[in-house]
Amino acid sequence: MTLAEAAMLGLAAFAAGVMNTVAGGGTFLTFPALVLAGVPPVVANATSAVAVFPGYLAGAIGFRAELARVPLRQMVRLSAVTLVGGLAGSLLLMVSSNEAFSRIVPGLLLFATLLFLFGDRLARQGTAAGTGDGALGLAGLLLVSLYGGYFNGGLGIMLLALFALWGMRDLHQMNGLKTGLSFVLSAISVAAFAVAGLVAWPQAALMMVASTLGGYAGAPLARRIPRPVLRGLIATIGFGMTAAFAIRAWL
Repeated sequence: MTLAEAAMLGLAAFAAGVMNTVAGGGTFLTFPALVLAGVPPVVANATSAVAVFPGYLAGAIGFRAELARVPLRQMVRLSAVTLVGGLAGSLLLMVSSNEAFSRIVPGLLLFATLLFLFGDRLARQGTAAGTGDGALGLAGLLLVSLYGGYFNGGLGIMLLALFALWGMRDLHQMNGLKTGLSFVLSAISVAAFAVAGLVAWPQAALMMVASTLGGYAGAPLARRIPRPVLRGLIATIGFGMTAAFAIRAWL
């Protein structure tokens, strides 16, 4: 890792920390930055998940009051399903070759970008089609966790939309549950990736520090940026990365 690559990764992770605090979408910066730094795509995806992990822990601590309002038995059940789905997605990534994953990435990035743009609308239009205690609700959580274990982009948006479909309307509690389950999923993914040797630790350590600093120190700066402007910037990055990785994979 050269000094220029270290600077690029640090800046990308810091900006990702800011983005995740305010609007989400940090994966659109951390994953491409790692690939540009020469990290193979599968390892870059795993390392990106490790890089944003501290932010989920800090968020879960920050939302501890909202998490305390979720019944313990329900939280245990939801966490267990999240662990199973996250582990399955992580194992699926482990058996994916760099070539196959490179061809899938543009579709994943496009899907995550569209979710980012229209996730709020989907959440507002959600109806109580199933609850977290029902079979349909748990099946939905399993699928979302499977996706999150394989590719972290857009996970928070998918969880919020799922909670809306469960009939949840308290946004603070939804954000707390989202952050808590994201931490659970990331914990099992990080453990699986570490055991499998898929993490580029020098890059991961640098980015973990930078993303944590971004989440805390950068939040006041990001709050001064109008939300529509920030969302437009993130969407532009998402679509741009989709096009760049599509060209890289298919040409």
